[in-house]
Amino acid sequence: MTDLEHRLVDLETRLAFQEQALLELSDALAAARSEEAGNALRLHRALEELRQLRSAMAASPVTGDAASEPPPPHY
Repeated sequence: MTDLEHRLVDLETRLAFQEQALLELSDALAAARSEEAGNALRLHRALEELRQLRSAMAASPVTGDAASEPPPPHY
């Protein structure tokens, strides 16, 4: 095998490894984007629930008023 052939085989080997690395990175990026989209959806739902709870609490009478609570059982 000549020096030129050896260099060509080395370059082809490196190219194959780089192609494999790019495929792995692409898969990892796709998985990260999918996870981010799921997290964004969960966050949006949680914020919507929080808004609904705030609206419900604002519409209801004040809770936690000590005068409206029954006395503790030891009294």
